[in-house]
Formats: sequence, C-alpha cells, structure tokens
Amino acid sequence: MDRRAFVAGTLALLAAPLATEAQRLQRVPQLCFLTFDPGTAQSPSPRFEAFFQGLRDLGYVHGQTITIDYLVAQGGSERFPELAAECVRLKADIIAVTTTPAAHAAKNATRTIPIVMVALGDPVGTGLVDSIARPGGNLTGMSQMTSALAAKRLEVLKEAVPAISRVLVLSYLVDPIAPLQVKALKEAAPSLGVTLLIHDVRTADDLPAAFDAGVREHAEGLLTTAESIFRLQRARVTELAAGHRLPAVYPYAAFARDSAGLMAYEVNDSDLHKRAATYVDKLLKGAKPSDLAVQQPTRFELVINLKTAKTLGLTIPPSLLARADEVIE
Repeated sequence: MDRRAFVAGTLALLAAPLATEAQRLQRVPQLCFLTFDPGTAQSPSPRFEAFFQGLRDLGYVHGQTITIDYLVAQGGSERFPELAAECVRLKADIIAVTTTPAAHAAKNATRTIPIVMVALGDPVGTGLVDSIARPGGNLTGMSQMTSALAAKRLEVLKEAVPAISRVLVLSYLVDPIAPLQVKALKEAAPSLGVTLLIHDVRTADDLPAAFDAGVREHAEGLLTTAESIFRLQRARVTELAAGHRLPAVYPYAAFARDSAGLMAYEVNDSDLHKRAATYVDKLLKGAKPSDLAVQQPTRFELVINLKTAKTLGLTIPPSLLARADEVIE
C-alpha cells in the first residue's frame, strides 16, 4: 500500500469516532411554547397544528432534532410570568408565544432569548415591537391586525342584520389587545348607527351574567373581541347566544364550524402559524429578531352558518353570502 494512502486511511479512521462523538454531544435546540390552549408537544392544540407541522417540515422533530416545552397557563394570564421565567431557567433557545400576555411576560423575562409571535393581535399597539418593519429588541413574528378586524366584524354584523342598533360586546380587558379592539369598535359604531354594550369577562363563570346584563340593556346582537378565553369557551358562548337568540359574529372560524355560531370573520391562522415556524428556523440558524420584519396576514375567511341563521329566523343578504369563503348548510 502506498504510504500516503496508508496515512490518510489511518487519519480517517481516527477522525471518525471524534466526529461521531462531536455529533452526539452537539446540543439539541430547545423551544419553549407558551399558550392558553391545552396540549402537549406530542399532541398540541389543533389550533397550532400548522405551526408544529411547519417545524417538522423544516426538520425539527420533538425529542430528536429539537426539544419542545409546551407550557399552558391554565389558571389565566397571570401565570405567564411564572411560565416565562421557567423558559429562562430551562435555557430555551427560542420562546414561541401565542397570546399577547404571554409575549409581554416573555419580553419582561428576557432581553436576549429570541421570542417568536406565532400570531398576535397588534404587537405595535400593545408595545411589543417598535414597528412592523423594524421590530427592534428580541421579539418578532406574525401579527393578526386584530384591531382593524374587530371593526370589520361589526360591519359584517350590521350588513347581516341591518335593523340592529344595540350590540353586546364581550371582551377580556386584562389582555392588552382587548382595549385596542374596543377602541376600534367605538370608532366604527357611530357611522353604523350602533350602540355598544361592553362587558368585561375575566373567567368563564362571568359569561352568563354578561349575557343577562346585555339582554337587560336590550342587546340585539353579539360580538366578542379576539382573545383566547373566548375561543376556549366558544361552546358556552354560542350556547348562551342561542339561548338569548342573539345573532353574532365571532373572531374565530371554529365558532361557526364547530359550535353553531352564526358567523365568523378571521385571519387564516394556519397560514400565519406555518410562517411563524420559518422564523424559528431562521433564528436558530443565527438570524437576529430585530432584522426580521413582523409579517401581517394576507388571507382572511368569512364563514356563515345558514343552519343557525334559520334557527334564529334570519335571512342572510345574498351580497354577504356571495363574499363568504364557507357557507355551512
């Protein structure tokens, strides 16, 4: 055997165990996922399946190429500071947040760990980022343009029920995104000839009293602002709305699809969530959050449940039906 070939072969044999050992010792990245929605890393909330599938499509498999800590604030938003501190203690490489209170808690807990908004309402208006184009700091991700959509839902409700003049608005005002939506609704209401009956809901137990108060105030329709508490309690919300015969427009399509809500107008969350996964990938590969512009939605969905309309004795105008992305019959 040629001496040079022998030496090269020997070095290759010696290097192979070293390379294998280095690969074994290479740290698996750690993602901390903060949410209201029950689930686990192996079985996340269906709402976020597009995010987790997006990670898998990019090669991030829990327990193999990434570790995911799925932390749920079951007791309410006041638990998020504790969970954010846990993410720091775990030395997470990335923190992903699905709600504005979680984002504020994470931002207060760390100025160095990158934070990805899976899809939040109004990160500029709630002080999370400096601007859409230049977020600054350690936080970036997806925005849902929630404040503008709140006003749009009021327009849809008025178009569906032109005679409506008094609307019950349920809002989770402890969430920083809620007052911004209420403000947008108040600005839109006069031109639509609508009076708003605003009630703060802090827990699910507050819902029956809020509906009862709205009925005493002669509410003729219903809106909820877009916070996770209403999505999680959508079956109870739509049941109470049906019991009081209140036509409603909701912020999540699941209200109309799964819980017999009359109408829903929302951002296509799946699209945003999948794009959020690409931001996790970019940050793990060395990108800086301040260099990644906040992305806004490009797809929206109007869902109308005609079965519920029939139950309420409503005829949805053809012009509104023609704009619907989905009609449930």
